[in-house]
Amino acid sequence: MAWIYLGVAGVLEVVWAFAMKQSEGFTRPWPAAITLVAMVASVWFLSLSMKVLPLGTAYVIWTGIGAVGTFVLGVLLLGESADALRLVAAVLIVAGLVLMKIASPP
Repeated sequence: MAWIYLGVAGVLEVVWAFAMKQSEGFTRPWPAAITLVAMVASVWFLSLSMKVLPLGTAYVIWTGIGAVGTFVLGVLLLGESADALRLVAAVLIVAGLVLMKIASPP
């Protein structure tokens, strides 16, 4: 169950990062509210996963999901650059996440 909590926490991190961008510096109320709610929920789910998972594993995977997820949303929805070097960087992050999962205790 800890891995599911961690996945939910990571997805919520992507949600709050995207909503924060849409809030235009917290000047738009709905995106700002979504940002704050998703932030709290993300950290709460992260804390649930940390009851079982090691700190380093949980935190690295949480931030990695957030980093790659927001990169993908930025490219797909906001027209941000997807040049070769940025794509390689995202692939390396995903590879690191997979290795962290493999190296973690069951």
